[in-house]
Amino acid sequence: MSPIDLTPPSPDERRRLEAALTAEERHVLLEHGTERPFCGAFVDQKRPGIYCCRLCGLPLFRATTKFNSGTGWPSFTAPFDDAHLKYIRDTSYGMVRTEIRCARCDSHQGHVFDDGPPPTGQRYCINSISLTFVPDGEPLPDPLGRGG
Repeated sequence: MSPIDLTPPSPDERRRLEAALTAEERHVLLEHGTERPFCGAFVDQKRPGIYCCRLCGLPLFRATTKFNSGTGWPSFTAPFDDAHLKYIRDTSYGMVRTEIRCARCDSHQGHVFDDGPPPTGQRYCINSISLTFVPDGEPLPDPLGRGG
């Protein structure tokens, strides 16, 4: 169980968070879209830190689990905390995949596949635009004012 408050944003909090999104962020996070490969800000990011949900600030991935999958999207082998993600069966586009959503705000992050490297064999393929990066030593975002 995560020590971080996973209570979903209230309707007022959600409206406030969504109002701060760009059109492209809205498309990916709220409409389950996908950014073009190899164009995201974090594809080649190698700095130590934590990747958080762009909408609500929940920590989703540690930089230590990031790897270059060659797919054009940031890829990770494991989540920050499994309780921070929702796993949804996705049968769109004639494929069977597992969609990844933020467990707190339900925003679309990307998909997870069983073709990743050891130790997990998982490839969490995430849209850069769905994430906020926090370098090691800096405070995590707290857009809901929950103190962590």
